[in-house]
Amino acid sequence: MGSDLHLSRRERQIMDILHAKQEATAAEVLAAMPDPPSYSAVRALLRILEEKGHLRHKQDGARYVYVPRASRETASRSALKRVISTFFQGSVTQAMAALLETADSDISDTELQKLQNLINKAKKEGR
Repeated sequence: MGSDLHLSRRERQIMDILHAKQEATAAEVLAAMPDPPSYSAVRALLRILEEKGHLRHKQDGARYVYVPRASRETASRSALKRVISTFFQGSVTQAMAALLETADSDISDTELQKLQNLINKAKKEGR
């Protein structure tokens, strides 16, 4: 699969829509886009994403139904790595600190315990 670093804003919007819906036609993608471009622009973007290796299509009668090649989990991990690299100089610690320090985040005791368990597991694995 191609790199997410080479996706335009519109291409990312389309990928978000396809991950949420799991599959969609060009018309369904268009209907879900904020401030949508023309139908032909969406079709062109879908073709470009397919050429980049992010999508595949299957034929359903006369329609093409587009499906992401990578799972949402794989795509979200890739996006998170990109954000950490771009905004936090590759530091997971800085990224976590920023998330924990935001005033609008409300982390439950259960979530904090899960984070602590993940940290302990990472320590045991030498990460």
